[in-house]
Amino acid sequence: MKRILVTGGAGYIGSHVVKHLAKRGYEVLTFDNLSTGHKWAVKYSNLFVADLNNKEAIKKCIVDFRPNAVIHFAASIEVNESVLNPIKYYINNISNTINLLEVMKEEGVNKFLFSSTAAVYGNPLKVPIDEDSPLNPINPYGNSKKMIELILKDISQANSDFCYVSLRYFNVAGADKDGELGQVYENSIHLITRALKVIKGSIDKLQIYGTDYDTADGTCIRDYIHVDDLADAHLIALDYLLDGKENNIFNCGYGHGYSVKEVIETVKKVTALPLKVEETGRRAGDPAILIADNRKIKKVLGWLPKYNNLDYIIQTAWDWEKGLKN
Repeated sequence: MKRILVTGGAGYIGSHVVKHLAKRGYEVLTFDNLSTGHKWAVKYSNLFVADLNNKEAIKKCIVDFRPNAVIHFAASIEVNESVLNPIKYYINNISNTINLLEVMKEEGVNKFLFSSTAAVYGNPLKVPIDEDSPLNPINPYGNSKKMIELILKDISQANSDFCYVSLRYFNVAGADKDGELGQVYENSIHLITRALKVIKGSIDKLQIYGTDYDTADGTCIRDYIHVDDLADAHLIALDYLLDGKENNIFNCGYGHGYSVKEVIETVKKVTALPLKVEETGRRAGDPAILIADNRKIKKVLGWLPKYNNLDYIIQTAWDWEKGLKN
């Protein structure tokens, strides 16, 4: 049985991936400091509570568990916060990842699956965005993820045994179809989650950040991918890694997008409830359009998404949200 260490496995995406791994028969260990993750979300693995700023803790974890591969989710992920507090992002997302990579090297663990982001592209020169598009992030969050991708490339060139895959996520949304897992952030910045919280009464109103973008209705357009499809992409990428294939980078998205206003209308349709909205100015660090060219992941990994439907994405998120206290 292959052993997989998942950093950040108590978080939103990580917990879904851990479930998929366990269902596939992998032995999984979650490494998480629980700063934004939740102990209750670790349903399908043991939990090692520690921070990636502690190399001794990382070493103990890896020496005791002896993973065949590491899937690395642990990071700070809020674009706007990264603009306001860049040092936090460079410490958490770069320095702490280097700690992990150093211990992996010391202990001979050479398979690394990295949680990257479409934010590495910044304002794209063309849409949809393929993996060879220029990397021009426009916020510290995107910069931090770009830097790790460069570090992984350099490590692989220095050490031929080291192999990595980076998955560049577009906008992840929705919840576990079985209702076991979903988004729980104290101050969620995700559009769909915030819209649902407004409908539920947990938030007073939904703000639209910018209505003057160069899009059909003036609002930002994003490529929304269901979290279960993203989890499946991780399992296929892991198989690819464990089979000893070459280093690679793949976009994870559906290849089409929805504007903020289109998402709002769909939320109102799915829930059949009114939604209080306020239009306000642009938010720092937000590109106008981010849509994935997903041909590569389909061709190389054979990824076939199952939940490419905005109504379904919102319905699973709504089913989950209704069960939360706040």
